[in-house]
Amino acid sequence: MKSTRRSFIKRTAVASSAVIAAPTIISSTVFGANDRINAAVLGVNGRGKSHIQGLMAQKNVQVTTLCDPDMNLLRERQKSFKETYKKDVALEQDLRRVMDNKDIDVVSIASPNHWHALSVIWACQAGKDAYVEKPGSHNIWEGRKMVEAAAKYDRIVQHGVQLRSSPAVNEAINLMRDGYIGRVYMARGIVFRWRGDIGDQGFSPVPAGIDYDLWTGPAPKRPFTRNLVHYNWHWHWDYGNGDVGNQGIHETDLCMWGLDVGLPTKITSMGGKYLWDDCKEVPEVLTSVYNYPEERKIIQFEVRPWCTNTEEGATVGNIFYGDKGILVVDGYDKYKTYLGQDRTPGKSGEDGGESGTGMDRGAGGTDGHFANFIEAVRKRDKTILNGPVETAHLSSGLAHLGNIAYRLDRVLTFNPKSESFVNDAEADRMLRRDYREGFEVPENV
Repeated sequence: MKSTRRSFIKRTAVASSAVIAAPTIISSTVFGANDRINAAVLGVNGRGKSHIQGLMAQKNVQVTTLCDPDMNLLRERQKSFKETYKKDVALEQDLRRVMDNKDIDVVSIASPNHWHALSVIWACQAGKDAYVEKPGSHNIWEGRKMVEAAAKYDRIVQHGVQLRSSPAVNEAINLMRDGYIGRVYMARGIVFRWRGDIGDQGFSPVPAGIDYDLWTGPAPKRPFTRNLVHYNWHWHWDYGNGDVGNQGIHETDLCMWGLDVGLPTKITSMGGKYLWDDCKEVPEVLTSVYNYPEERKIIQFEVRPWCTNTEEGATVGNIFYGDKGILVVDGYDKYKTYLGQDRTPGKSGEDGGESGTGMDRGAGGTDGHFANFIEAVRKRDKTILNGPVETAHLSSGLAHLGNIAYRLDRVLTFNPKSESFVNDAEADRMLRRDYREGFEVPENV
């Protein structure tokens, strides 16, 4: 591990005990089997609950540690964990101590976006494998550093885009690869989620039990506000990436996967806050276009927060356009096709059974995605990952590019090979951030 994190642990091992509630450390020897995989879940407010469930559903995998800056949440999760699994689980507020715990084999990261990449890098440096929730990164530069760390330390890193483990979605991708809807030239991603007025709660004292410095981590430290902790950080640039960088990562990932493309060369994006006079900084409505003129392909992406139509029945999903038909992916686990000018219904399917065949597809979703991750960990084979670290960087990167274009309010030209803008220093500055001391993403991982 890098000296910054190690020196922090040495300096604060005694002093911090008065500030951070003493964790319940449980050695792996208590649990027995040497071939069991011990896991820690970082971030337990939202998706972290699904991470706990997904890991505990795997054979010979044990969640031994829960980590979150909010000890109040940790106590709640510890209680529900005991009730559900009849087992004890350790609590820790500081993820750096999790990284130093050699009894922990894998970490599952469900913290706010601004923590994702650094958590992955620290895990890789500590010799741990990692499952990271979407988006993999908060900005493009740190996403590349995450890829470099996984390669340098030869770690297994899975990105939490669980639709990649859906048998139905995989079948849809294979149909497009086989030319079922012809030459696929356009993908459309849609995120129509009900997102209401969040108001403005102003500043307030830090509640007892929350280590706000740890919550802030790599990001700028603002005065404490319930506008951020625990969910609405999604709508503030320093911590989140809006809905295109939240729910939308599933769809940006599928757009790129289906079109078989990387990052684009031309990007434009427009939108704004048209509904609510609240504290959100990100646009409520956003339309982005990602152009690949050299490949004659294009991605359209749209975020809407309120009353809306559906598109071919989908409100969250993807539509692919070919010269012989279209393919619609609705949500995470089903698809349908329409062929020709008369829109003749074609093949369709969903996890658990396909219309027209009745075939059993097996489990996808979060549990299936964790199963794929654990299999790769056991086999030490990153080639079998459904959502490898490169997808975390690229699908998140697509969202970041759209946000940069929106914030600069102009068409941008991007060089995917150098991962920088063409003759645009202002845009280049938005590819990374300044990190707080002690929480830096390193130049050399």
